[in-house]
Amino acid sequence: MHKTMDAIEAIFTRKSIPKLKPDPVPREVIERLLEAAVQAPNHYKVRPWRFIVLTGAARERLGEIFADILREKFPDLPESAYEKERRKPLRAPVLIVAAAALPGSPKEILTENICATAAAVQNLLLAAHALGLAAKWRTGTPASEPRVKEFLGLSPEQPLISFIYLGYPAFEPAPPNRPSHHDRVTWMT
Repeated sequence: MHKTMDAIEAIFTRKSIPKLKPDPVPREVIERLLEAAVQAPNHYKVRPWRFIVLTGAARERLGEIFADILREKFPDLPESAYEKERRKPLRAPVLIVAAAALPGSPKEILTENICATAAAVQNLLLAAHALGLAAKWRTGTPASEPRVKEFLGLSPEQPLISFIYLGYPAFEPAPPNRPSHHDRVTWMT
């Protein structure tokens, strides 16, 4: 197994990698990533995240739904557009969907559930990077589509936070070059 890195190194070197090898990711590795994900902070310990792991033919079925939705909205596109949409879930050998649970008690707030789920996704991305895997967080129009949510076992109102494309990197990316925090911080004393 790949040697893990410390948290600070993972944060500063993690980068979304769009090109992945088709090699399968062992289930025990995926489960380790999910264990890392659910260490995220969450209000009232409600564990609001829901994960759906798609591999194999499940990705193909999701792709069919993507293509059908596009065809219904834009029936005059060339067939190549529907085929491109159909192939989107096949860009990685593993697709992990993260969704936030709707509040189940009066003290829960939907925004807090969404934020906790997003924190869980970030944990998963960092853990994947630390283990030598590549992951890319995507959303797009399909994340709000009721038919996509129904296929995934989610309610229409449930926020779909991310489609995480996961696999082994097809290439070693250049180190990320991100802007500083200085123009986004106000210090108050």
